[in-house]
Amino acid sequence: MAKGASISGFPEWLPSERVVEQRVIDTLREVFELNGFIGIETRAVEQGSSLLKKGETSKEIYLLSRLQEVGHESDTPIEDRLGLHFDLTVPLSRYVVEHSGDLAFPFKRWQIQKVWRGERPQEGRFREFVQADIDVIGNGDLPDHYEVELPLVMVSALERLREFGLPKATVHANNRKLSEGFYRGLGLTDVEGVLREIDKLDKIGADEVAKLLVEGCGADENQARACLELAELTAADGAELSGKFDTLCEKHGIANDSEAYVLARQGLDTLAMIVDEAARIRPGSVIADLKIARGLDYYTGSVYETFLDGAAALGSICSGGRYDNLASQGNRKYPGVGLSIGLSRLVSYMLHTAGAHANRVSPASVLVAVWNEEDRSASNQIANQLRARGITADVAPTAAKLGKQIKYADKLGIPYVWFPADKSAQDASDEVKNIITGDQQRANAQSWEPDTVYAQQTVTVEA
Repeated sequence: MAKGASISGFPEWLPSERVVEQRVIDTLREVFELNGFIGIETRAVEQGSSLLKKGETSKEIYLLSRLQEVGHESDTPIEDRLGLHFDLTVPLSRYVVEHSGDLAFPFKRWQIQKVWRGERPQEGRFREFVQADIDVIGNGDLPDHYEVELPLVMVSALERLREFGLPKATVHANNRKLSEGFYRGLGLTDVEGVLREIDKLDKIGADEVAKLLVEGCGADENQARACLELAELTAADGAELSGKFDTLCEKHGIANDSEAYVLARQGLDTLAMIVDEAARIRPGSVIADLKIARGLDYYTGSVYETFLDGAAALGSICSGGRYDNLASQGNRKYPGVGLSIGLSRLVSYMLHTAGAHANRVSPASVLVAVWNEEDRSASNQIANQLRARGITADVAPTAAKLGKQIKYADKLGIPYVWFPADKSAQDASDEVKNIITGDQQRANAQSWEPDTVYAQQTVTVEA
């Protein structure tokens, strides 16, 4: 990241770092479209009424004010003010409702765009960052099989990013109906509060979460410990998950004919299906992990967090879930399921931990030299001939000594320097030099081809 940034939490990548980010974006888009997802972009701002009451993130919203309104913001209710979107799911729900007549359902969309969140900046966490989302939205209903498809698409995308130094990714899944049923079976009523506190387990630990459950959610010590026991459950297949859950319910007196258990069982059956179906396609890519809660209130079913092997400190790099009530129009609901990659966080890890870097800054594979300013038009013509054939080319900024022009190309990582023919010399021809190997040969802009080893702008990882 560029040094000397004066505003914390708002990253600015150097040109070479931007190359890495762009390669990641291109790779994700390719995988998403390979799986039939359609790209969209939504506006940066939403009404406060849409952004508020979506969980703890509501506290981190950036509201907008025009200069002449400064000091008078309180005259307008927050619900009527505009704010920068903190994720891409809330804007998507609004977009679907507004354009429902023009969309084909189920609507499968990908979106890679900046979001803004006023949280405390730290390593890998920013206030302005790029997210990469995939969602499927139904019209009235949405089959459960999409709750398997989406995590598998994300695992496939993250697998492609391993060439940029990313470790193996595993999706950890839970289901809110399972958790809610268990909590209600214990006698707890503030289900959303419990979920928000359980979501903090990895950040503050079990003892602190237990205190919050007692102090803020109305739980006694036994109920709080039971919630933590549920959060400790993990399983690699549906049968194992079902057995562990039933044992825990029996331990805490939750009868299998109670309404709470029936609700929990609905979530458990969906979660077991997700884990088992995923195992048939990509063994080990999705596991059941009942501590996954997600702090946003709009999730109603499956929830996901994704972790990288050997990168526990990084935390989850891809999260999401099922939401049935976020988008509606009259009696018509548009249920959805989606996953989101914190792309800026991922790129930061690739750059500073995995050692990903671009082989060159400039996308140009050829720099056309300029003998003198009077002949610049000839150099421009050569560059245009190369570009017309799909060869990326730039022209030297000044007619400096050739040594300086070559040095300029080297600083940008441009592998070839093109020397136009010297008009004063008899039988002169253009020549091109590979400044990496030192090889120099005659060349014609209408037929010359660069060696692909040197011509491509690529991202590599340090050994």
